[in-house]
Amino acid sequence: MDETAAWTTVAAERRALADLLDGLSPEQWATPSLCAGWTVRHVAAHLMAGPTGSWTGFLRAMVRARGSFDRANHLLADDRARLPTATLVADLREKAGDRFTPPGLDWHAPLTDLLVHRLDITVPLGLDHGRSPDPWADVLDLLVSKKASPAFLPRGLPRLTWAATDIDWSRGSGPRVEGPAEALALAVTRRPVHLDQLTGPGSDELRTWARS
Repeated sequence: MDETAAWTTVAAERRALADLLDGLSPEQWATPSLCAGWTVRHVAAHLMAGPTGSWTGFLRAMVRARGSFDRANHLLADDRARLPTATLVADLREKAGDRFTPPGLDWHAPLTDLLVHRLDITVPLGLDHGRSPDPWADVLDLLVSKKASPAFLPRGLPRLTWAATDIDWSRGSGPRVEGPAEALALAVTRRPVHLDQLTGPGSDELRTWARS
């Protein structure tokens, strides 16, 4: 999709996630997400850390984290997770159109962050988010590219041909692995919860890599 359509999609998906979060119980907000060490509340807080934050705040977090981007990211999420639930939901709605991107990345980054973290929330809660799978084509484009590291992937992917079975998308070379776009994204980001949905000659290699 082009840039205008991309930001429109980001805004729509943020509002849809806000609607979903608005209906959660306190117990659901406290449920462990697919992100190690984060509850659903932490994930929701993280998603608006960029749009609601400042470079000064980020630099302070980097100092506290002794230069570790990953640790600073967790500190910012921890700080925002202390906000009231209503504030976290309101931020998603009110700043749905915000165009913050990490340095060196474009709209693919916030779209990817949003869709992957949505699964971090909905999968452990057993919820159907009900959204179209179409935006996953652009998310997967980023996740299987070199630009995904280190922001989304700590180290490189195995050399495979990736193919989604629910959208028109495939990339790569090597043994083929296929499955629903969301199952591919979860495996690529080392969230080994739907590996049973993947098939093809490359699926065993991907399962081993995703669990390592």
